Amino acid sequence: MPSTAPISELTEHLGYWLRCVSNGVSQSFARKVQAHGVTVAEWVVLRQLLDEKALAPSELAERMGMTRGAISKLADRLVAKALMARHAHASDGRAQSLSLTAAGRRLVPVLAALADANDAEFFGHLKSGERLALSRILRGIVTQRGLKSPPID
Repeated sequence: MPSTAPISELTEHLGYWLRCVSNGVSQSFARKVQAHGVTVAEWVVLRQLLDEKALAPSELAERMGMTRGAISKLADRLVAKALMARHAHASDGRAQSLSLTAAGRRLVPVLAALADANDAEFFGHLKSGERLALSRILRGIVTQRGLKSPPID
């Protein structure tokens, strides 16, 4: 027997509005970093490595909530762009570490400024308390749901 319960409108769902905002923020940022020859996923890897001398691909994969294979593909692209270097460990030639090249270290602050500008573009109209409340709510959802992967697409 078919249900007679009313079917909610799309716009009644918070997820609908969250996705609208997320898509706008993400697509805008993707265009900005693409102008510098990188993807959002590559930017996240570069930013993760900025504060590290070198990092094992497995550690980077764990931090980013990605597979080693995905990290390997991202590393291949960043090495090809001369933004990242691979180093073999002296004691174990099979083990590798990843680090930023000088060009990668120069690019990260440029991309970080784009991320800051993108945030200001979308959220700059919010009052300080509103921005803090939104951040607290979103971080709370991430924590409650156990979401660990950085948004990269």
